[in-house]
Amino acid sequence: MTTTINYAGHDVPVLGSYDVAIVGGGSSGAACAIRCAQLGLSVIIIDRFTMLGGTATNATVCPMMPTYVAHRQVFAQVEEGLKAPGDATRGAATTVVWFGPERLGRVYENLVTRSGGSILYDATLVDVVDDGAQDGARTLQSLIAMTAQGLVAIDARTMVDASGDAVLARAAGVSTESGDETGANQVCSLRFIMGGIDVDTYRDYCLSLGDNFSPLKTGFFWESAMVAGRDFVLEPIFREGVADGLLEEGDLRYYQTFSVPGKPGALAFNCPHIPSLVTNTSAMGRSEAIIEAHATIDRLTRFLQAKMPGFEHSYLMGIAPMLGVRESWRINGVYRLTEEDYVNQARFEDGLVRGDWFIDVHSQSKGLFHQKGYEHGDYYEIPYRSLINPQVFNLLTVGRCISTTFLMQASVRITPTVIDMGDAAGCACALSKSEDTPVLELSGEKVRSYADEVSPLS
Repeated sequence: MTTTINYAGHDVPVLGSYDVAIVGGGSSGAACAIRCAQLGLSVIIIDRFTMLGGTATNATVCPMMPTYVAHRQVFAQVEEGLKAPGDATRGAATTVVWFGPERLGRVYENLVTRSGGSILYDATLVDVVDDGAQDGARTLQSLIAMTAQGLVAIDARTMVDASGDAVLARAAGVSTESGDETGANQVCSLRFIMGGIDVDTYRDYCLSLGDNFSPLKTGFFWESAMVAGRDFVLEPIFREGVADGLLEEGDLRYYQTFSVPGKPGALAFNCPHIPSLVTNTSAMGRSEAIIEAHATIDRLTRFLQAKMPGFEHSYLMGIAPMLGVRESWRINGVYRLTEEDYVNQARFEDGLVRGDWFIDVHSQSKGLFHQKGYEHGDYYEIPYRSLINPQVFNLLTVGRCISTTFLMQASVRITPTVIDMGDAAGCACALSKSEDTPVLELSGEKVRSYADEVSPLS
């Protein structure tokens, strides 16, 4: 292995050479690394944060949304890790997988490192170095990342984009698109957590109003929500907050909160929505939206403390260090999964992952848009061809930025589904090495067969 490469006139140290390098340590990237390591591949995750899990941990997007389909084996390993300290994850009342963000991050980290994988934290992708091919597909050779050490290079046989924003794919010249037919992205949120809440009092208050949003009427877990103009029973108390000058009208757009395992008296908030961020592919736009959301969180916190039973002694525990992005860039892969595939419950010879979450769009112009969900047992498949692209031989994409339409992406983006994507992609990486064939040229049917062998759906 070379010790340095020349990049932009600089001699950049090569940190290592791996079978697989993954950009992004979210749920899909972590799952891919776990599967690769467990199959004996050398693998490294490059992540800009200090905890794996991506939006699930760093953006506090908890809990996982419910699914009723068979999953690949990494999903079961993750849930077993969440159960280890004695915290419940799901039960008779719900199939939602509950978790504390820090706990999930540690579960991912332990599964990766104990399986032999490596993690490069606090590192941001800067660029890629390819083979310089001018005709046809290219082969990526090195990633360039910025670290506290400065610029470094990582060589790898296969690269995986699990960044959520398709940053590796775009750096490699892969064709992408973003947003709906007008270019508008789904609404972003910035989540926060409050502590010191008397959750029982809050629940009793909600139930006294006839609030039937949550199926969790007893026990530790509770969730509640309010969307203005949608007949939620909590709306009148939010209206009082507006009248008293504690809230602004826009603060009522979306409110949702969940209990957090391992944090008694704490609730995680799936809000505020930031509708002013119409196109989240703007760097300054995202920054300005975060500033706006901080002010909204201040108002929501003061309102809850003043007006909501159970919040009298509450306090702000923390604001997510990562913006909750539902959708941004999507690659144009070999196959684009569509809403017609959802309606038709599509099956594919190279189908790797089963999805059953409804088309769940937080629209800029139309508010919440929900395609009718499936009956339990219904599902569509995500094909291998949606994870590969025709521009790069040795690049896989997993997570929310795979090849889909805008509407279909709103179904595939949930955590259990992207964990399965990462698991299946790890299987493809192993098959690519064993057959000495780049991932673009692998038989999708063979990938499915191999994945079913080493990580069967159950």
